[in-house]
Amino acid sequence: MAPVKVFGPAMSTNVARVLVCLEEVGAEYEVVNIDFKVMEHKSPEHLARNPFGQMPAFQDGDLLLFESRAISKYVLRKYKTDEVDLLREGNLKEIAMVDVWTEVDAHTYKPALSPIVYECLFNPIMYGIPTNEKVVAESLEKLKKVLEVYEARLSKHEYLAGDFISFVDLSHFPSTFYFMVTPHAVLFDSYPHVKAWWERLMARPSIKKISANMIPPKA
Repeated sequence: MAPVKVFGPAMSTNVARVLVCLEEVGAEYEVVNIDFKVMEHKSPEHLARNPFGQMPAFQDGDLLLFESRAISKYVLRKYKTDEVDLLREGNLKEIAMVDVWTEVDAHTYKPALSPIVYECLFNPIMYGIPTNEKVVAESLEKLKKVLEVYEARLSKHEYLAGDFISFVDLSHFPSTFYFMVTPHAVLFDSYPHVKAWWERLMARPSIKKISANMIPPKA
């Protein structure tokens, strides 16, 4: 059986979300780089895979998928075993909690954290754009409020959906990884249960492997 293909740069947060899931299930895969700087993601070839011209795209035989969370769930369903069940779909309450915190990640956590990453890391390093400190300060205040909720949750459970690792924890990894490269990583020290959760994630072999390819190159 041919390996599945993931189209997009390994340093992309959305690509990394898919790759870490592939690593967790032990699937064979090939990463096909898409050069963002030369607008390859808007080429006719890539638009045939992802009509919105975003990354990643995913191919498994004649099946083409886009949207990283949907791709990740497909991977976790296809390669699910008794030992690796990261969606917990056999338990109604557990999958409900996975779904809840997946929504929180997409609509609350990442929107608070991502502007800090872009202003402190991607804009200055990749594009030579100075950091907008006003945006950073406003986003940090939003993130603090989010982390207060996370701290309360993780004081009761080892992971976000419960006392088990799940897709939702892995989904938080890419954006959080980049946040921890910024000067504001020390913020996590104020939330000891959140920091311990993050350290547990970073100790996973899958995350160690994928994160090694995620530091952005200089422009």
